[in-house]
Amino acid sequence: MTKKLIMDHLERSVEYSYPPKRIISLAPGITDTLYSLGLEKEIVGRTRYCIHPKIKVDQATPVGGTKDIHLDNIRALKPDLIFAEKEENTKEIVELLEKEFSVFVAEVDSVQTAYKMITDLGEVTNSKLEAEQLLFTIQSRFKDIPTFQGKRVAYVIWRKPYMVAGNNTYISSLLTLLGFENAFSTYEGRYPIVTEEDFQLANLDYLFLATEPFPFKEKHVIEMSAFLPDVKASILDGEMFWYGPRMIEAATYFNKIFE
Repeated sequence: MTKKLIMDHLERSVEYSYPPKRIISLAPGITDTLYSLGLEKEIVGRTRYCIHPKIKVDQATPVGGTKDIHLDNIRALKPDLIFAEKEENTKEIVELLEKEFSVFVAEVDSVQTAYKMITDLGEVTNSKLEAEQLLFTIQSRFKDIPTFQGKRVAYVIWRKPYMVAGNNTYISSLLTLLGFENAFSTYEGRYPIVTEEDFQLANLDYLFLATEPFPFKEKHVIEMSAFLPDVKASILDGEMFWYGPRMIEAATYFNKIFE
């Protein structure tokens, strides 16, 4: 192995051993992508939220959550390279880890930056061909997803208080690709808190309640339909709005539920 110097998505200089043989990932979408690139033997650590691919993640040691890492576990794994993501992980975590380890921070806030993440992970891990194949498959599937031009939607991720996907998020970008207009894209913050009145004034056509991070269920559809009687509300699989290999499954899912 040789030392290599790269720039991550935050334009930080990162020096690491190339190709990395001991990788820790602190973001579920990145973990999923790394496995898809055939790096099972190199991935030694991941967060408890890294649940895909289900048949492989158990072989990697849990190192805490995306916001609450276990530093001793990370030290014990002696990583060559740690992958983090700007939204998923905190600045404090990155600053703590970079004192001892090489940390590559990705930033995924749109469909296009999700594509960039896949390409860059292939470059960083010496898996360029695998990354190109994954990207080709995703983009091919996304060419056939349905579109709903001009329909206003709210994508709800939390309850008490209600929180929605706002602008500069992968979720909002994906909704745009599907032809929807995110009714809360002009609100301040990437995941703004909103009220019942905000929903009522948003002139919504659709209300999407995600199954994660808050586990919305049909009873919540009934609850929200009480103050939004003219809006079509439905539960959507939140994992279909994850970036990485889930995007392949998502294309099929969107064609099924939006047919």
